[in-house]
Parts: sequence; structure tokens; C-alpha cells
Amino acid sequence: MNTNFLDIKFARIGARLKVADHPSRRGRSSGAVSLDVQTDRKGEFFEIVRRPEAEITVLDVQPADRHLLLLVREGKDKSKFLCGHDERHWFVAGIPESAPVGTVRQAKEALKPAEVQTAQARRGLRAKARCRRKNAAFIRQGEWFFLPVPGFVVDEMLVLVNEPLRRGNGGKPHWAEFCYRTGGETVYVCSRHPNGVAEAQYKGILADSPKAKGWGWRTMRRNPGVYVKGLVRHADHATITLHGWHRVLMNTEDQSKAMRNVAFLD
Repeated sequence: MNTNFLDIKFARIGARLKVADHPSRRGRSSGAVSLDVQTDRKGEFFEIVRRPEAEITVLDVQPADRHLLLLVREGKDKSKFLCGHDERHWFVAGIPESAPVGTVRQAKEALKPAEVQTAQARRGLRAKARCRRKNAAFIRQGEWFFLPVPGFVVDEMLVLVNEPLRRGNGGKPHWAEFCYRTGGETVYVCSRHPNGVAEAQYKGILADSPKAKGWGWRTMRRNPGVYVKGLVRHADHATITLHGWHRVLMNTEDQSKAMRNVAFLD
């Protein structure tokens, strides 16, 4: 890896890069390379920590868009990461390995769920419109996509107020003014099990450890159908207003093995 080469590529999108031997903070990352977004007195910067055998290549740089695409090779394994700026902050997103991606634009499309791609195709959106955070098919805030569902009817008694939207990895939640959930699997969540466990596993944990009852468990639904309307807020993004019910879908980075190497969480 040529550090000066990487510095130049990141500088082209207006970002600073630091290459380190060890992560600056304890994170979830592991593997050939660790990517993070850190902050110092000068502001935000990208931090890359890698093993000597890992090769890092920049596949595409889009200065006007402030995005670039990284390829990491370790033996036969390949991982791709989209690094860029979204509204107020820099971010890193792992790209699903199943997606044949070689450009920033292709990486952005690969991060869209199939339902979002179908919706924009039905609307006949051109490439430029598909990259916008708001278009005729969807509204996006960070990793969440909101698809309008005209005529959607809910049981008002089941509508939740000021409900968090979480992706289960410890990141800061997005808050929806009104939320309706349907279907999904009941799971039990606490700080030690942020992704939730099924009922059988939950009972097993309590049986094995009497202290587990005091871990602050709460019941949630995993992979439900989620619909929201009204204001959606997040500290790192501009508040959006959804008129009418919208289906909520998360981007596809959770399908990427590469995300195990990303310490950054919004």
C-alpha cells in the first residue's frame, strides 16, 4: 500500500487520511483492514489500520460527489468500501460481496435494497435522480430509505410515538414521530445482546445465570414490517418530514462481510 497515493486520493474528495498500526479506539472491526472515522482538533478524518499482507486500491474517485471506492485484497478475499460525505459527516459503508461493483455510482446502487431499486425503476428515474436523497421513488436519511405507501391503513391504537429506528449494532438511532410495526419475530434485547435473542435462548440465559434478570431486557420485534410518518430526526442528518405512511428499509451494508472491518457507527 502506497500511503502517499492513498493520501492524494482521499485529498481529492476533501478528506484527511491517517494510516495507523493500531486502532485509535476499541471497535468492532477485525480482519485484514480496519476502517474508521475519527475526530481530532482539525475535525474528522479517515483512519485505516491494516495487516501487512493486505493490499488496498482505490477503484474510483468522484471529487464533486466527495466519494471514493476502496478495494481491499487479502489472498483470495476481496472487500469493497464506499467512503464519502453525507450531509454533515464522513462515513464508511461495506459493499455486499455479491454485487459486481467497480465505481462509486455502482456502489451506491448496490447499497439500495431490491425494493428501492424496483421503485425507482417503476418511476423511470435517471441516474442523477437516483443519487438524490429525495426523489419520486424514495426519501433517504443516512442508511434508511423511506418508500411512500399511498392508501396504507393502520390500526391507530397500535401506532407508536417517538419510536427509534435501530440497525442493532450500537449506532445512534433515528427517531420517527409516528411508527407502525407489523409481523416479525419477537426477540429479547439488552446491552449484552443488542441484536436480540429468541425466546428459547433468552430462557436459557436466565436459567444459566440468575443475575441475567437484571440486565435490563426489553422485548422487541426483529425484521418486522416498519412504516413511519411525520418527522424523522437524527443528530447527524437534517430532519425530514414524511407526509403519509412510508415503508422503512435499511441499506444493504449489513449483508456485507466487509462490515466486520468497519468501526464507524453513525
